[in-house]
Amino acid sequence: MATKNISITLEAYKRLSALKLERESFSDVVNRITKKTDIDNLKKIHGILKGKKGGDLEKNILENRKLRRKMHEERIKKLGEQWSK
Repeated sequence: MATKNISITLEAYKRLSALKLERESFSDVVNRITKKTDIDNLKKIHGILKGKKGGDLEKNILENRKLRRKMHEERIKKLGEQWSK
């Protein structure tokens, strides 16, 4: 594993040290706190679909949810009828 030395201020060192968990290296701390999260990824695409395209997509998603819910309810009803025989 390659390493690289960096210089940081005393204040930055103290902050980084305060974030350090037991048995965690400073490299581990940096990797942990700079890791991309799902929220960060969502922020990148937020607002990508605007106007009509976004509205059409939302409408399509809601219609599909309604259809799947109806199909699920019908399957449950059929299973209930089969079990009650």
